[in-house]
Amino acid sequence: MRRFAICLVVNTSLALCAWAQGIAPKEFIRIPTSSAEEDLRILKLYDGLRVADVSDGMDMAGLQDVGLMHPDIRPLWRDTENFTHRIAGIAVTARYVPTNKRASRMSAEEFRQWEAAWYRDISPEPFVSLLRPGSVLVIDGGEDGDTGTIGSNNILAWKLRGMLGVVTSGGARDTDEIIKQKVPLYYRRPGRGIRPGRNEIESVNRPVMCGGVLVRPGDVVVADGDGVIVVPREHAEEVARAARQILDADKAGRRKLYEKLGLPPDRTVLPE
Repeated sequence: MRRFAICLVVNTSLALCAWAQGIAPKEFIRIPTSSAEEDLRILKLYDGLRVADVSDGMDMAGLQDVGLMHPDIRPLWRDTENFTHRIAGIAVTARYVPTNKRASRMSAEEFRQWEAAWYRDISPEPFVSLLRPGSVLVIDGGEDGDTGTIGSNNILAWKLRGMLGVVTSGGARDTDEIIKQKVPLYYRRPGRGIRPGRNEIESVNRPVMCGGVLVRPGDVVVADGDGVIVVPREHAEEVARAARQILDADKAGRRKLYEKLGLPPDRTVLPE
């Protein structure tokens, strides 16, 4: 049987209609792989580093403005005493997309069955088994509308796996409880609706876009009150070494200013 397809040509470039020609999908972006031990070794290099330090380290590595997420991706809560909202971890990624499925009005019992089936088959959380100590879950959910993919219940279940925090271009609900629970969350907006009828899981541990930045599984994610930055894994050690020099110099300079101003030293100026 012959297959026919109409391919739209834009700006004289040919569009590849792979779906019509029966061509299997192909993945082009390489995914770095590493062991849990290697991840933790890398994360020790980022201990205490701020987004500003890492950004400067990226500059020194020739990666100016690479990895800086849009400032719309901001912390849900901040702890200016102990800085427990800060995270530096290894990316585990997931992508949720808007659904094209809808359901008609139904009884309460029918709704419960439909909701359970949606969570099980269409919009589950298949990334949970990939979370481990040092993970940061990065969710691309920027186009799924007023949807709370993240809530106070599942974020605790993810934390139980060792996850340090969540970064998402989508929404979260139960935000009062998440603040109370003190799980770090960097997000774009509140999302009040549940996933059923609103989004579907598209991929897990594949490259995603979040805050205008490419995030690959295994990349280093650093977040604090200044926002979020993503360090490509292949540059992680070089950037961390440069960022550490920046932080040490900053602490030393501010420590002298503290002394001149008569301020008692705090953890932000004390050497490690």
